[in-house]
Amino acid sequence: DFSDERGGSTAADSLSAGMEVVAKAQQNTGKACPVHTPGAKEAKRGFRKALGRHTDYVKIALPEAKVQAQGLLPTEWWKTLLAFFYAAFNLVLTTVMITVVHERVPAKESSPPLPDKFFDYIDRVKWAFTVTEVNGMVLVTIWLVQLFFFKYRAIASRRFFFLIGTLYLYRCVTMYITTLPVPGMHMTCAPKLHGDSQAKLQRILQLISGAGLSITGSHLMCGDFLYSGHTVMLTLTYLFIKEYSPRSFWWYHLLCWLISAVGVVCILVAHEHYSVDVVVAYFITSRLFWWYHTMANLQTLKCSPNNYLTHTWWNPVFNFLERNIQTSVPCSYSWPFNWPPACVKNPCKNYSMVQSAREE
Repeated sequence: DFSDERGGSTAADSLSAGMEVVAKAQQNTGKACPVHTPGAKEAKRGFRKALGRHTDYVKIALPEAKVQAQGLLPTEWWKTLLAFFYAAFNLVLTTVMITVVHERVPAKESSPPLPDKFFDYIDRVKWAFTVTEVNGMVLVTIWLVQLFFFKYRAIASRRFFFLIGTLYLYRCVTMYITTLPVPGMHMTCAPKLHGDSQAKLQRILQLISGAGLSITGSHLMCGDFLYSGHTVMLTLTYLFIKEYSPRSFWWYHLLCWLISAVGVVCILVAHEHYSVDVVVAYFITSRLFWWYHTMANLQTLKCSPNNYLTHTWWNPVFNFLERNIQTSVPCSYSWPFNWPPACVKNPCKNYSMVQSAREE
C-alpha cells in the first residue's frame, strides 16, 4: 500500500530473480543455505523509499519512559551501608598495618633515605605538607556538600566507599611487603614498642581519632610510604567531584583540579613521600576509578564475554552493587528533605517544569 506501481513492480521483479538464484543454488548443492541476493536488498530499499514518502508522523509523549528510567535507579541504602562498613574495615586495617610496619622501619642513621630525582632538584619546604592536608580536607568537604544535594547520593556514596576501601586494602599489601626507609632525615618517628600490645592499641586509636593527619598530631609513625594515602584522597575526591557534577561547570572542575594538583605536588615538596609513592598512588587510583565507572556506565560490558575487566577479583562485588543500575547515573540534584515549605519550593518547581519541557 505504501509503494507506487512502478516501485512495486521493480521490487517484485528483483525479488523473483533473487528467488530463482536461491533455487538454482539449492539444486546444485543439495543444501539449503542463506543467500543474500541483490534482489532482496533492492526490495528493502524500495520499501524504505516508499515508506519515506509517507512521513506524516505524530509524536506521542510517553511519561512511562521517565518513570521506567527512574525505576532503573533504586537507592538500595542497605548496599551503601555494606560498602561503608567495607571502607571502614579497610581504613582501620590500614592503621593496624601502619603500626605493624612502623616496628620494621630501619633507623635513618643506619639506612639513609633512598635517592630520589625530585629531591635532588627541589629543596624541602617545611609548611608544604600542611598545605597538602588542608587541600585534602577542602576537597573532601566540597565532595560531601555536593553529595548531600546529589539526587542519587546512595549510588555515588557506595561507589566511593567501595573504591576507597579497595584502594586502602591495596595500600595495606604494598606497605607490608615492602618497607622503605624514611624519605628524609628531617622525619621524627615515634619510638618502637617491641611487642607492647596495649601501647600499640593506643596508637591505633590515636591514629583513627586524628583521621591519620599530621596536623592533628596523631600520625607520628613511619613506614606507610608505598603508596601515598594523601595522594589517593586528593585524586579520588577530585575524580568523584568531576564525575557527578555538570559537564558545563568547567570552572568548578578546574578549581578542584588545582586544589588536588597543588596538594599532590606539596607532598613531594615537603619530602614526606618518595616520588614513586605518589606516582603509584595516582596510577592505581585513577585506573581503578576509570575501570569501575566504565563497567558501570556501559551496560554492554556487563554481559560481554570479551570484557576482560570481569576477570578482576572485585567483579562479583561490582555485580552485587551495580546489578539493578541499568543506565548511567544522571547528573541531577535535589533538596534532600521535605523542608522548606511549598511557598519556597515554587521557583524550583517552575524551573523543573521548564527543564522537563525542554527535554521533551
